[in-house]
Amino acid sequence: MRIVMPLDEEKDVLCPVFGRTPYFGVYDIETGEKKVEENPAAQAQGGAGLQAAQFVLDCEADVLITARCGKNSAEVLQAGEVQIYKAEGTNVQQNLTAWKEGKLAILEHFHGGYEGIQ
Repeated sequence: MRIVMPLDEEKDVLCPVFGRTPYFGVYDIETGEKKVEENPAAQAQGGAGLQAAQFVLDCEADVLITARCGKNSAEVLQAGEVQIYKAEGTNVQQNLTAWKEGKLAILEHFHGGYEGIQ
């Protein structure tokens, strides 16, 4: 089971955006392995959310924990059977613990996208 979260520049706090987040944290629940990967879509001219969603799929994620997500990104992730949960605050460990305890809600509201706005 792999959980992915968008991380800010400090790499230990959840980033409030998905598509243009600078990093993604990848957490393997079974092995305890934690990796921080650069988001290849962070500086994309357009379609950052879709590219970021593809990156999450390439990480073989089962779960995404994020504060918000665009509609197009969500459709890609859901087609890839990634469950999307609403982050509570910005603390990575607290969100992992809340997810393990079943306390995070499924993210159900997706924004229309920012169309290149950074």
